[in-house]
Formats: sequence, structure tokens, C-alpha cells
Amino acid sequence: MAKPHHHRPNKKPDSPAKGGSYWMYGTHACDAAIVNPNRQIKRILATRNAASRLSHPAIDIVEPREIERIVGEEAVHQGIAMLVEPLQSVELEEAATGKATLIMLDQVTDPHNVGAILRSAAAFGVAGVITPKDHAASESATLAKSACGAVDMVPLISVTNLVQSIEILKKCGYWVAGLDGEATHNISDVAKFKPLCLIMGAEGKGLRRLTRDHCDTLLKIPMDSRMESLNVSNAAAIALYEAFRLP
Repeated sequence: MAKPHHHRPNKKPDSPAKGGSYWMYGTHACDAAIVNPNRQIKRILATRNAASRLSHPAIDIVEPREIERIVGEEAVHQGIAMLVEPLQSVELEEAATGKATLIMLDQVTDPHNVGAILRSAAAFGVAGVITPKDHAASESATLAKSACGAVDMVPLISVTNLVQSIEILKKCGYWVAGLDGEATHNISDVAKFKPLCLIMGAEGKGLRRLTRDHCDTLLKIPMDSRMESLNVSNAAAIALYEAFRLP
């Protein structure tokens, strides 16, 4: 029998208003959420196979088609979906206390890119990812899936004004470095600037002028002249690797 299509809203996981509950799915994302004490989980749906490896007292056992009905038939759910509340934003000053590396995203709106940046941030010991409250990707199913569990490992820090946040970080002793293709310093110079907040510009646009003007320094990733720029998440991974490996 053919499956009905009127209950398969492929966009449904990201449909709630910014800040509202959403359906997270996929093994890595859900596993990380379950062990995060700060994550509010409202419901868990899992296939019998997926549920057998989960340690949670309240799991609704369902058929795969029930999960597909909720998250969309194109979603790679791996047999599990959870209705969750977005995590609360961490205070900027709290994240800066330990002097670990921070990332600031200047109007990066693609949730796939933000998720990938969070994944790199988790891999390289970043203490938090700072985003503006407006003109930024908020926590969602797509972001969580792209982050592969890192959304529950690296705090998202939502701020009203990036320039004001830069000045707060400077008062906390941070060097603020913007990634810019026209910079004079190479990314290999990153060890000179610790503790570091690395600012990544928006897809295609780069850093806004006001943001750039408030940086202590600008860094570039040297590359072949045939390629003008990298995807922001790829650039972040390279920059964070340099910051992580150098003392």
C-alpha cells in the first residue's frame, strides 16, 4: 500500500519559531543531548533497535515510518528523534573566564555551516561560539544534525551587539582576531594572540566593516591564487587547528 504524503513535512524539524522546541534526530546528536544535564527532553521516539542501546527511562518504541512522518522522509534519523527545548545561552563573561579560545560568528546564517563550526569547535577545545541574536542561525534540527552532537558540547552564546561583546572580551584579556583574506598576518601567527577570540565572517560577505575595525588583528589562510576563499566552516576548522596545535 502506498504511504500517504500529506503528513510528511520535510521542513518540519526547523519549522518552530526561533527559540521554540524542535525535533532533534540522528544518533550522535541525540546521544549527546541525553547525557547533557542542561538539555530538556520532552519526548523520545526510537525504533526497537535504536532504543536497545539508549539509557533513558522514557522512550516510545515506534516504527521508522512514524519518525519519518515527524522529521521528514529525507532526514537521516538512524531510528531516533527527540522533541527538545533549545539550550539556554551562556553568559559571555562566564565563557571568557577560563581564557580558552572562543569563536564569534558575524551573521553566519546557514545552519549547516554553524553546525559544522560547532563540530570543529568541540574537536579543538573551544569554550563557546558567539552569535548575534539577529541575522544568525539559531539552534534547530539541521544545525544539531550538522554539529554531530557538538551543540550539546560547546555553548552557543547569543549576544545583542557584536561590537560591545568584542570590547567586553578585550577587557577580559582576549585578543580579538578576524579571519580576512586581505590580512597581513598569516593564520600561522595565531600563537602570538592568546587568549584568542576568532571572528568568522558571513558566507560570501566576510566580516562587516564595523566588526573588522574593532579587531585587534586580522589573520588570513594562505591558499592557491586560483581559489579566492573557503567555505566558512572549512576556514574555521583550519584556523582552529592552528590555534589548537600551537602553544
